[in-house]
Amino acid sequence: MADIAITKMSSKGQVVIPIEMRQDIQEGEKIIIIKNGAQLIMKKVDAMTKQLEEDLEFAKRTDEAIKRYERGEGNFRSMSGDEFLKEIEKW
Repeated sequence: MADIAITKMSSKGQVVIPIEMRQDIQEGEKIIIIKNGAQLIMKKVDAMTKQLEEDLEFAKRTDEAIKRYERGEGNFRSMSGDEFLKEIEKW
């Protein structure tokens, strides 16, 4: 059976994790929060999830680039797949 606790969000958007739920979480430890519809999922970030952190940062930067493109900002241009691969090789 899952452990259940109730908490609330402060006016600053802060949420306290009840003491009975944070026994395995140390001060300063990173926690990832995933929103799935009305559901929020919290997970500890450890060395095994380093790739996940990098993936999330990449997704954030990609989303920001798409928004700049949609606003007509930035230096975006169309190219074929082959042209794209040649550009990537330059990186």
